[in-house]
Amino acid sequence: MRCVALEPPRNRSPEMALSSFLNMARKDVDIPKNAPQALMRGLHSDYIQKYESKKESFDYVSADYLRMSGVYWCLTAMDLMGDLNRMTKDDVVRFVKDCQKSSGGFGAAENHDAHLLYTLSAVQIALTYDFVEELDVNAIVRYVQSRQNEDGSFGGDRYNEFDTRFTLCALATLHLLGRLDEVDVDMAIDFVLRCHNPDGGFGTRPGSESHAGQVYCCLGTLAVTGRLSMIDEERTAEWLAQRQCAESGGLNGRPDKLPDVCYSWWVLASLAILRRLDWIDRDAMVKFILACQDDETGGFADRPGDVADPFHTVFGLAGLSLLQYPNLEPVNPVFCMRKSALKRLEL
Repeated sequence: MRCVALEPPRNRSPEMALSSFLNMARKDVDIPKNAPQALMRGLHSDYIQKYESKKESFDYVSADYLRMSGVYWCLTAMDLMGDLNRMTKDDVVRFVKDCQKSSGGFGAAENHDAHLLYTLSAVQIALTYDFVEELDVNAIVRYVQSRQNEDGSFGGDRYNEFDTRFTLCALATLHLLGRLDEVDVDMAIDFVLRCHNPDGGFGTRPGSESHAGQVYCCLGTLAVTGRLSMIDEERTAEWLAQRQCAESGGLNGRPDKLPDVCYSWWVLASLAILRRLDWIDRDAMVKFILACQDDETGGFADRPGDVADPFHTVFGLAGLSLLQYPNLEPVNPVFCMRKSALKRLEL
């Protein structure tokens, strides 16, 4: 049996290391002996380009409710591989502009209501293709302002479902636009801190179970506002390190769950934000991510042998980028965008 993270780094006590080992995920998956062991960049680039071009396919049409984020996933995957030129820029720019609503926010598609999730994706796409000045930025800011509640949280849309995901979406959007001071940041941070659990993780709202996706959202929020020092970073990093599964080397989202390639982003990015990426077994992690590639169609699946999709493809590539896998562009751990695209903005 393979044991991961059994020997503690210098800045972890033996007690913390023992806790990490005893709490290590019990559920796991097997990696087939014939699983891919190297990155098939060309195949993935072809996969994304074909997916983007099949606008009449069932898979494409059925994903209409998350189209804006889907475009962001595809563009970012291509950008990290250095193949952004294979995408159709004019179509993307036109699509994003058509999705801005009278409220200032963006919908998943032209006939969908505005939502903070898709507003952030739209801004990320605009930054990737450098057309932010063609959007109504003041309207975007007003929309984000309108979504903040009295307790500091943010509702995703007009129905006001609130969640720490939407706090990150709101503050990240404003940060990328250079307008972070347009909302009550202190209240937003107070809400996030009330979602911090004794185990070191974060939930969707106060009292909710810790989840790796929420940890990423809350750490990202604290990072863009310069408030990381307000939490016990080592305790949170310890919870994250415990997400690595013993046999496969993959990462799960919470205890006793199966590993999933998307957590190669949520967990690794969180550890990168905390400057503790070395708290996981890099080689085992790389092996798991590579095993999730589809060597026939291209793309990454959630686990070895499953069906590939753009969501897991971008986060598989982004996870490999964080681990400094060769021939991938460096990725920013907060925004999941190519670092050089953000340097243009002096962020």
